[in-house]
Amino acid sequence: QIQLVESGGGLAQPGDSLRLSCKTTGVTFSWYIMGWYRQAPEKQRELVATLEFDGTTNYADAVKGRFTISRTMPGGTFDLQMDNLKPEDTAVYYCNARPKTWGDTYWGQGTRVTVSS
Repeated sequence: QIQLVESGGGLAQPGDSLRLSCKTTGVTFSWYIMGWYRQAPEKQRELVATLEFDGTTNYADAVKGRFTISRTMPGGTFDLQMDNLKPEDTAVYYCNARPKTWGDTYWGQGTRVTVSS
């Protein structure tokens, strides 16, 4: 059974850093594109970053140069390092496993990040 569990959210001030982690169980990383998404209040969920098995990454324009997605090797955890946080980064962050070919997409339960002075 596949499970994704996020951790590491919290309250930060503008300019601070936070590191989110997604612990996975049952995921074969070569079959999935791993990602982080976020949903701000009264907004749609949006892509933040993705990571493929070969190391290919993709970032939303709003976070390029500030956020880094990575995988802890060995193990089933992948992270989102968030630097130079801005108030507009405030959202619930979700990790995601999307199949490269066919199958179900899996989501974590979300972790809240609040950036405020």
